[in-house]
Amino acid sequence: MPVVPVMAVLPGRSASKRSLPSARRVAAGVLAAAAAAMPPGAWAHAGLFSGDSSSAPVWLAQVLWALAWIGYGSGALRVRPLLSRCLAFHAAMLIGGLALFGPFDRWAESSIAWHMVQHMLLIVVVAPLVVMARPWPQWRARAGRALDPTWRALMHLSRHPMACALLHALAIWFWHAPGPYMAAVFDTTWHVVEHACFLFTAWLFWGAVLRAGRAATFQALLALLFTLMHTGLLGAVLTFAREPLYGRGSSGLWDQQLAGLVMWIPGGTAYLAAAAWVVWRGLGSSGDYSLGTKIHSRA
Repeated sequence: MPVVPVMAVLPGRSASKRSLPSARRVAAGVLAAAAAAMPPGAWAHAGLFSGDSSSAPVWLAQVLWALAWIGYGSGALRVRPLLSRCLAFHAAMLIGGLALFGPFDRWAESSIAWHMVQHMLLIVVVAPLVVMARPWPQWRARAGRALDPTWRALMHLSRHPMACALLHALAIWFWHAPGPYMAAVFDTTWHVVEHACFLFTAWLFWGAVLRAGRAATFQALLALLFTLMHTGLLGAVLTFAREPLYGRGSSGLWDQQLAGLVMWIPGGTAYLAAAAWVVWRGLGSSGDYSLGTKIHSRA
């Protein structure tokens, strides 16, 4: 793979005509890498071009995912992000695309453990990466100001870490209850809604705790501790249950127990690491207390 110059996307440089082709090559290279990473059967498995109307929700999710990715790349030509934020966004979109539409989704159909891996990738990897990427200026440069009122409301909500943590907890416990879980397994629409709930509430939660300023450090730590405890409890319930909770027969008990460990140990590690980061950031700087970037008067 040829080496793509990155100087054109570094902050602080003028938007010269020479920089635009380089930026386009960067975006094209990332999207090409994402397409190459997808297994050949992933798109057919998810229903794209299959003509199966029951897969329409997944097809719509794929279209929206692609539009969000392409919109960011297009907006980055107008409002160039920091290189670190650009890489964080593309990493989030690539990992999320693999988790939602790649092999993980296929494996999750027959394995509770793989289903949990898929969930944890969305919750503790993709969502915080998007928060760190702060993609709003790039999306706004492409979409305009139509979504500004919604964004302001979300920014206001992100000033309350415990409220975001409670909303996220509600999504986690609801979708891991046997009824909703099995509905998401057997119905494509509910499957898409489940993942949308995880991504949206996790994004709000991580935005509230990772972007908390010094004055809100205690609130952010409380939200992280609450999330660590209730996800650990759910992981323990799945791990120590004496019978399968999701109707997969006795052979699925070990699979369910492994799923509990996936939520309990890697998830707990992520929350503990985030707590250490919040303490370090609270002691080191005042920071800003929002999901991402303020809305400016001009795009």
